[in-house]
Amino acid sequence: MDGDFRTEFVREPAALREFPALVLNADYRPLSYYPLSLWTWQEAVKAAWLDRVDIVAEYDHWVRSPSTEIRIPSVIVLKDYVKPQKRVAFTRFNLFLRDEFRCQYCGAKGDLTFDHVVPRASGGVTSWENVVAACSPCNLRKGSKSLRQAGLSLRKAPRPPEAEQLRNLGRKFPPNHLHESWMDFLYWDAELDA
Repeated sequence: MDGDFRTEFVREPAALREFPALVLNADYRPLSYYPLSLWTWQEAVKAAWLDRVDIVAEYDHWVRSPSTEIRIPSVIVLKDYVKPQKRVAFTRFNLFLRDEFRCQYCGAKGDLTFDHVVPRASGGVTSWENVVAACSPCNLRKGSKSLRQAGLSLRKAPRPPEAEQLRNLGRKFPPNHLHESWMDFLYWDAELDA
């Protein structure tokens, strides 16, 4: 895959292409980093109108009705704190995020599938401890063989991730577009300018 490998995993609605609003929890932290917690401008305006959020930053564009005009919000903060989930759902996306979008056999990015370390044909189960991200060539090479039979080894042992661990991993993958008004609220794992 030659393009940005992350776009395969996160599909944004067309409405998010224009004036998305960054959604922060009541503690001023994003609800999620990857995918970044964004609402369409319509959802943000509705939430502001219903007094469910505070508007922290705005775009230089307006929405008008016959009786009201409002600047389109670019950063909003929920008035009620949303408690982060403790349990992490076992999904393909979360599995790839746990493995940092890399094959756990060779380290390649992109063209990812998932592989059962102990093959299902040998009694392996579908669980955090037995499933890893794998590129297609490594997955085909391994097939229904054991790691030793296939001559492969794992880069790291598969474990169930904690919710905070996934949130922190998500910070390593900033989206393609970050509006300047969001920067004070986002902290990416990137080298700081000297």
